[in-house]
Amino acid sequence: MKKLIPYFFIAALVFPVAAKAQFETFKDSVVQLYGIVMTADSLKGLESVSVVIRGQNRGTITNNKGVFSIVVIKGDKVEFTSIGYKPKTIIIPADLEGNQHSVIQLMITDTVYLAATIIKSRPTRAQFERDFLNTEVPDDYIAIARKNNSEATRRLLVANLPTDGREASSNYLRQTANKAYYSGQAPPMNIFNPFAWAEFIKAWKRGDYKSKK
Repeated sequence: MKKLIPYFFIAALVFPVAAKAQFETFKDSVVQLYGIVMTADSLKGLESVSVVIRGQNRGTITNNKGVFSIVVIKGDKVEFTSIGYKPKTIIIPADLEGNQHSVIQLMITDTVYLAATIIKSRPTRAQFERDFLNTEVPDDYIAIARKNNSEATRRLLVANLPTDGREASSNYLRQTANKAYYSGQAPPMNIFNPFAWAEFIKAWKRGDYKSKK
């Protein structure tokens, strides 16, 4: 054990120095990259451009004026992509002096060629009239809302839709509260409740108790 004591002293002296040197090296390699992305033709700031470090799950997007800022490492490859523009890639110099680097990135419009569209006329007037009259016009939002809020639709939804977690927990808490309210005494019987009879008569008139075939 005594023979190992000098090694412990040497390790205690060497390790902090090595860790400090490694930290200084890493600190020197970190770079704050900032700049602006503009269109090459009009030099206008380009919004929502993706600025991503290749090979890493890190990135950012430009603001409404095309300005961005991100932390990178010297030697990283930074990709600029945006819909309608050709992608661009820059490399952070490994021998960059300092910990800040600014760029002005110009994006070139990317031409996208679509498939040709051929417009043909109807062969005859009679066929056009037939197709026009048989075209089904979809319902607008007001008509769809009226259908969804009709009494028949609401009854169907109430009868078939299961309760969600919030409704089930609310029913459970309500039942628990009723049991606690009548704890130690006999609960009232709804057969003598006039309000319950009124609701029963209304449901009977609506046909809620009719057998569904």
